Amino acid sequence: MAVPRRAPYKDFLQPALQRRFASTVGVLLGIAYLESLTLSSWNSFIWSWFPVGVPGIRTLGIFGCALPIIILRIAHSHLGKRTSASPIETFRREISSLASIETVITYMLSAWLFSQFYLFSLPDDANLNWITYHSGDRARLNERALFYTVHLILLGFAYGIIHIALDRDRLSLGTVSPKTDEGPAKLVRQDPWDKLAKDLPRTIVRVVLVSMTVGVVNYVFVYSILRRSAWSWALAFFRWFYNLPKSNIPPQSAPWSVWMLIRSLWAGFLLSLLWSISDVFLTVQLAKEPIKNSQPLTSESKDPNGSLMNGLKSKKPRPSAFAIWELAYIARDFDDRRKAIFEDIDRPEGPMWAQIYSICMDKLKTIEKSIDEYGKVPAPVQQQAPAPAPASQRIVPPPSNEDVWAPPRQSTGLSSRVGGVVKSIGTSPGKTPAEYLGTEARRRIGQATDQYLTKEQKEMMSPEHLNSSARNLALRVLSTPWVGPIFHQDFRRSLVKAVLGTPYAEPSVPINAAFILSQLAVSSLAEDRYGNVQRDVSTIVRTFTVLIKKLEKFSADFPVHWTDLSGKRECPEVDALLDALKDGLSRLVTAFSPYATDLRLSRADMRLAKEAAEKPLPKLVEAAGGPEMEQVK
Repeated sequence: MAVPRRAPYKDFLQPALQRRFASTVGVLLGIAYLESLTLSSWNSFIWSWFPVGVPGIRTLGIFGCALPIIILRIAHSHLGKRTSASPIETFRREISSLASIETVITYMLSAWLFSQFYLFSLPDDANLNWITYHSGDRARLNERALFYTVHLILLGFAYGIIHIALDRDRLSLGTVSPKTDEGPAKLVRQDPWDKLAKDLPRTIVRVVLVSMTVGVVNYVFVYSILRRSAWSWALAFFRWFYNLPKSNIPPQSAPWSVWMLIRSLWAGFLLSLLWSISDVFLTVQLAKEPIKNSQPLTSESKDPNGSLMNGLKSKKPRPSAFAIWELAYIARDFDDRRKAIFEDIDRPEGPMWAQIYSICMDKLKTIEKSIDEYGKVPAPVQQQAPAPAPASQRIVPPPSNEDVWAPPRQSTGLSSRVGGVVKSIGTSPGKTPAEYLGTEARRRIGQATDQYLTKEQKEMMSPEHLNSSARNLALRVLSTPWVGPIFHQDFRRSLVKAVLGTPYAEPSVPINAAFILSQLAVSSLAEDRYGNVQRDVSTIVRTFTVLIKKLEKFSADFPVHWTDLSGKRECPEVDALLDALKDGLSRLVTAFSPYATDLRLSRADMRLAKEAAEKPLPKLVEAAGGPEMEQVK
């Protein structure tokens, strides 16, 4: 019987992502159509809104202006949050990266396209054409169109910076939690339309604030600086097509008016709304769970387990993370696929369970390795011993036949006397001029200090006082609301970097890996006919126990940097990982306690596992039992 072809996991993941991209494109077209209606003249009741006509063409033009941003998001998307000690470190890393430069340029290009299409769509009576004709039919450059273009390009630059600062390219995946007595736990991810409806008011407020801020700053300050250079560039371009004046000096009267400010703010609002809504919808779409028609993505494969294993073993982080996420859903909700994993024992690479066990344990071992190696100096790279040099040929003359024990002949010439003087200086040189001057300078400085400075002034000049003053100045800078947070090395960022690695950290991968191991192990009691899982249960229990202990101790002992003025020892990412490990270990202990002896788990192992699986009481519960509450009673 021929073995079915094992299709790569990307053959199922890529079509799913393409369908989600198509959904985002549909939403973007809808927004572009609504914005195109705001540019209609409404001279006709039907043709002003009918899609097959000018509104449809205008919709495609607006859609084309925002399409580069969608392509940029897909090309630059990455798993996990950026890990760095402080925002200033992130800034130094991102400022010179090619991806950041591409992001800013793409936003500015999109803004320029929108500005030209917006100006082209306005009627002639708006007086916003690039070329105007005054007396004598002489062509003139219209500075109002230039003002619109500069404003929207500046808005694109601002949104490019915001995109980089907020890490809009981040792809955050969900996690799978165990079933409860009421049924399956709720999915971490939510419907894209619900997410869009929930975030729409906040998105509109953010869009209004950004567009108004950029518009006012450009109107009051920036355009005055860029006016002369922008005017020269525009003239140099349009001289190829029109007979314009040779002078590059802009007109004395600039197009500054309240009417221009309001119209530029409206254009910026439309463009910002187009970017922001498409960004929110695309973020949710790309991070949807790997489910298609209520079934895992690989269910359509001729070899579902083989295709899933291809994804688990992928070297690329995105397919691997999605495959682990899909396997977590299979372990919880799909009984047939879960049983197929236990019964799949004839693969050349080994049983399906053995491969899953190895991959998931590696994800957890990576966390343990990061904890063990934190703060240690990396071992020096061992250099290969140099190859032995070939024997050199004899280049010195043969030894002399003279008597080597005879005393040397003394020379009485001038060179002999000079040599003796130099030798005496070299053997007993005394103090050098630099040493003498250094000692004398220190003595004179000490005398001047004692003569002219008081005791209080001497204390202020001491190294201890200078260090204290420098520290107080640094703390004052760190406490400023706008500048200080840039240099803060807070506890959360530092702990995530130490535990989950760098440059990106995605906590959903180890969380789902821990859930897979515990869920499959518990389900194997009723579904594993061959007993392959039972051999690894003891190792899973011990690994969970050790990792929980190490992670708790590491988090408790992790120092708070002196720049972290808040001093909060909170890290939701590490807490979520700890909760997943504790939940999994608790279910393992509950399910396998009757079989602990058969699984070679000693009483000490079970006791340590139970202690590690215990969760601390909430702070409110602890406070309720405190002495203050006792006094109230």
